[in-house]
Amino acid sequence: MKFSVAVVLAAAALAAAPADAFARPFGVFSTRSGLKMSATTTDEVVVIPTTPIEGMRPGTSGLRKKVEVWQEKHYVENFIQSLIDTAVDSNGGKMLDTIVVAGDGRYYNDEAIQTISNICAANGIANIWIPQGGIMSTPAVSAVIRRRTESGGGEDGEGIAQGGIVLTASHNPGGPGEDFGIKYNEGLGQPADEKFTDTLYQKTLEIASYKTVADSPDIDLNAPVGTKYQLTPTSAVTIIDPFQNYLDALKSCFDFDQLRKFGSSGFSILFDGMHGAGGQFAKRVLVEELGLPESSLMRCNPLPDFGKCHPDPNLTYASELVKKMGLKSDGSADASTDASTLPMLGAANDGDGDRNLIAGAGFFVTPSDSMALICDNYEAIPQFAATGLNGVARSMPSSAALDVVAEARNIPCFVTPTGWKFFGNLMSSKESFDGKDYTPFICGEESFGTGSDHVREKDGLWAVLAWMSILSKANEGVSEGEALVGVEEIVTKHWAKYGRHFYCRYDYEGVDSDAANQVMDIIRDNLVNGDASSVESGDADIKFVDAVEFGYTDPVDGSETSKQGLILNFELGPSGDPARVVFRLSGTGSAGATIRMYLEQYEKDTSKHGISAPVALKDLADEALRLVQMEKTTGREAPTVIT
Repeated sequence: MKFSVAVVLAAAALAAAPADAFARPFGVFSTRSGLKMSATTTDEVVVIPTTPIEGMRPGTSGLRKKVEVWQEKHYVENFIQSLIDTAVDSNGGKMLDTIVVAGDGRYYNDEAIQTISNICAANGIANIWIPQGGIMSTPAVSAVIRRRTESGGGEDGEGIAQGGIVLTASHNPGGPGEDFGIKYNEGLGQPADEKFTDTLYQKTLEIASYKTVADSPDIDLNAPVGTKYQLTPTSAVTIIDPFQNYLDALKSCFDFDQLRKFGSSGFSILFDGMHGAGGQFAKRVLVEELGLPESSLMRCNPLPDFGKCHPDPNLTYASELVKKMGLKSDGSADASTDASTLPMLGAANDGDGDRNLIAGAGFFVTPSDSMALICDNYEAIPQFAATGLNGVARSMPSSAALDVVAEARNIPCFVTPTGWKFFGNLMSSKESFDGKDYTPFICGEESFGTGSDHVREKDGLWAVLAWMSILSKANEGVSEGEALVGVEEIVTKHWAKYGRHFYCRYDYEGVDSDAANQVMDIIRDNLVNGDASSVESGDADIKFVDAVEFGYTDPVDGSETSKQGLILNFELGPSGDPARVVFRLSGTGSAGATIRMYLEQYEKDTSKHGISAPVALKDLADEALRLVQMEKTTGREAPTVIT
């Protein structure tokens, strides 16, 4: 079969193309275009002239925009060509051999997969792996990169894929008028680091053309596993099993036989997939592997618009699950509900299956507490039981609950900027840099993300199985007929031992960007660079101590990251216990700016541990908002969401 390359660069030829020539999603030109080209065969690569498009700087988890932006002419193509060029640079100038392309199933997922596959093939990537259905959770993509060999199976570290293109806007809404996103995972399955994303952004500003395959065959994403589509003589798409490698990764962490036994001994769970990618994986693991009833699942069928819901597993957007677990919207127990009739464990995933919400019967567990509890109970998880933990890490805005446990148990603890890529370096310290080995490793973020070194992404289902393992261990000595030890009892015992870190987050979404930046400037000018002793307190029991801007020097590669959040430190009277408030501008939204305010205060007194977090933190919140002039600057009288 002859392989022809048509390079289309002449301005006159471009002008002669019909109006719809660039609008067709799968074939770039047809014989109707009037362009003098080689015969249109399924193996024809064309080079399309383009110009840079502004605004393609990736955030902490890729590039997210409204879907209509991605549907604009050349938008996906420009970004993917720039991404491939960057990946080639980071691969020593060599074209990648194998790549994974998958999405969370949101609106525009299937069309984007077709476009991206053509660009990958045209650039010479030999093997393009797409999961059956086109849908895969983000941690599952990481597992494929780390494990999948030519035969399909493989152990951790044996994977031959050199990267993965993940189509997701994570916990952001999907559907027409909503969000779409693309992120890149590198060869160890980890999110692209800042060096990669900075280079990618620069290439989007310099791009002059992209390659694609003309008149390529449409890829049936629902074709049987193993189906191949030859896009060029040297590049093919293969439909792969979305579950195998991820399931193998989870089985390397947990005792499925023990969990299956526990699941049949009175344990119950309600899992909310929020119509995202994680739902089908939850069904495969919880129902098909562990034998739990299908009634344990809700909203586990992926939908392009997530069933009109906002797929963010928090107290606000997972309101249906929250109510079914006997909770109010602020996380406190609903006294009108009989806890004995509720599921023992409640959990939810976000759109791409990497975030998690954990709750017991009438009891909400904050992500920061969840991470600390998993760390303190690591012996219950086979992944860690034999060797212990060599490292733990949290994002800076997360509470210090993990630090307290790590110090007590003599485990190295790191505090990083927000973004899973910072954990990736720590997990890959030995693997990539021949440095110290911090694995086995646990890490997490306050934004409902928890994970370990089994993959290089946060993993919502992993967190659920970790909690199942903790509950199973806690109930080993319980006789038949006795009440099982539940989530609330485990957490309250933990607080009694270590103290409670009251914690919640205020989100001010869609704030005018200038106003949002002005709030941050007020903090820098008045509090970080100002004289702390001159700051007048609005509450006698809340004393402002100082303010700092968080920066990070990576202990693995020495890279430096600045301006990662503004921290206001306080002292509470009369106990002298510490408190802090963190302000950050989020990089994960698609429009406007989101100001996040994180509130934390430590409490040793067990008699106060039962207070709901929003109540306990209200005075601290009021004082911080007064100091930063939030309402005056933004016009916002209240946050959009409290979690």
